[in-house]
Amino acid sequence: MDLRIFTEPQQGASYDTLLTVAKATEDLGFDAFFRSDHYLAMGSSDGLPGPTDAWITLAGLARETRRIRLGTLMTAGTFRLPGVLAIQVAQVDRMSGGRVELGLGAGWYEAEHTAYGIPFPKEKFGRLEEQLAIVTGLWETEVGATFDFDGKYYRLADSPALPKPAQPKVPVLIGGLGASRTPRLAARYADEFNVPFASVADSERQFGRVRAAAEEAGRKPDDLVYSNALVVCVGKDDAEVARRAAAIGREVDELKANGLAGSPAEVVDKIGRYAEIGASRVYLQILDLDDLDHLELISAEVQAQLG
Repeated sequence: MDLRIFTEPQQGASYDTLLTVAKATEDLGFDAFFRSDHYLAMGSSDGLPGPTDAWITLAGLARETRRIRLGTLMTAGTFRLPGVLAIQVAQVDRMSGGRVELGLGAGWYEAEHTAYGIPFPKEKFGRLEEQLAIVTGLWETEVGATFDFDGKYYRLADSPALPKPAQPKVPVLIGGLGASRTPRLAARYADEFNVPFASVADSERQFGRVRAAAEEAGRKPDDLVYSNALVVCVGKDDAEVARRAAAIGREVDELKANGLAGSPAEVVDKIGRYAEIGASRVYLQILDLDDLDHLELISAEVQAQLG
């Protein structure tokens, strides 16, 4: 089971804070550092010191880390034109020596678009489908050839389709709980399918839909990686769990029901239930980015047991 660290910097984090967490992620043996792609805090957080851009952050981390994978859950399709995104991701992949992964979603949080003057189109899923076709098509175009695309939302003509990523193929992540269009899109474009913040039962149901869609598309279902994203709150004892839950404004019982919370043994057991239904990777949503002791505990007493 791969354990990856997943951060939500829009809730309040500077680049220096993210760098510290990314370096701890690497030093403690986790597989990857991922971040959300949002420009506005959610809930009661004031968001200070203000948002950081996902791909500018990852570019910096690409030069300041050496081993961990780097990526987004999920880049908002509404934030970037697909040709520009293909260039950005390819460049960061080269800056990292081939360690980047692209999670791409349709975008959903209208308030952040309003706050920063970003258009928020009504039809986002159709745009996402074209974005995936364009980004992957640009990367797959042979050097010296050109790429053209004539869609409903985007048109590219005579694109040199440069630069190329360092990796032969940048892994593409698609996720969500949509019952039909999302699995179909994953079957066509995804290397990994992610179910965010869902129960074991709901995850199993969605993995099944994606597997069926992959078979229908002529792919082997096991060609995809299946993963979950879950909030994590681990403590050596009940008091420490309660303290960490309070620090992120959550209740222990709710976290145990909807995430990975409790003692290391409890968390290992629950991760095992996700593994039983086909998950081979878990993104641990870390909401208190100043609590590096939390990462150390997870590394020493959760990750160590999962091998």
